[in-house]
Amino acid sequence: MIAVVHHPDYVAPVVRGGGPSKNAAVRDLLLAHGSRIEWHAPEPMPRAWVEAVHDADYVAEVAEARVPAVKERRIGFPIDALVSRRAFAVPGGTYLAALLAEKHGFAANTAGGSHHALADTGAGYCVFNDLAIAAVRLAEEGRRVLIVDCDVHQGDGTASLTAGRVDVATYSIHAEKNFPARKARSSLDVGLPDGVDDDGYMAALESSLLPLLADFAPDLILYQAGVDPWEGDRLGRLALTRDGLVRRDQWIATLSRDRGLPLASALGGGYGTDMGEIAERHVASILALGSVFEK
Repeated sequence: MIAVVHHPDYVAPVVRGGGPSKNAAVRDLLLAHGSRIEWHAPEPMPRAWVEAVHDADYVAEVAEARVPAVKERRIGFPIDALVSRRAFAVPGGTYLAALLAEKHGFAANTAGGSHHALADTGAGYCVFNDLAIAAVRLAEEGRRVLIVDCDVHQGDGTASLTAGRVDVATYSIHAEKNFPARKARSSLDVGLPDGVDDDGYMAALESSLLPLLADFAPDLILYQAGVDPWEGDRLGRLALTRDGLVRRDQWIATLSRDRGLPLASALGGGYGTDMGEIAERHVASILALGSVFEK
């Protein structure tokens, strides 16, 4: 069985135009796998734990659904009461996925990977940075956490919010010319040229992540499993095939399993006009990761 974390508040209609969220589509596709999926519901992240990473004034703006228009524009959608509840549920889900991964080896959050959110504002469709919030909480509880970010966009917010911590390391492999224009400094950044294919991507991933893993010696990996490196993604600049995404995920999962490292994934980016197609990419990722631990 694959441990999957989902909360009803994940499906708030935050997509531009108010359409159904991809989180609902991911949930529905996973439901079709029946007893193979073990469902878990998270508690919303306590406000104090969010404030350990984000400025208290910004946390209050989100909690009270009064985010200034300038910040809403930077985020990409308005923050109403539904989206506010979602913002607290998502980091709770990533934290719960980490706890479940410690028990089962792997667990997936059906939302999250909101790696652009900064201390005092959201950005790039991210309200709170669930990866940083969960990582800091886990580190405060005594773990050494490695955040592996394979989204096509650099994890600038995650790098900024965890900078200076000796118990959290950040790794980002991304399209160098893609958003954000101004990159932050992760523990290790691997900026790829446009058009990198499956083989080129895996060569860069393997040659860079293995030394960091040996160097940092984490207790747990939080994995931003963005599926936007796919060649057909609307906001991607790389050229991975669907098989290439599966190859990436199974390599990450095998690496974690063979080293006895709990692996918790967050959904990450995936963009296009067909919500069903995007959800299929995300579900393929979750199943690819989980299948390694099912063996």
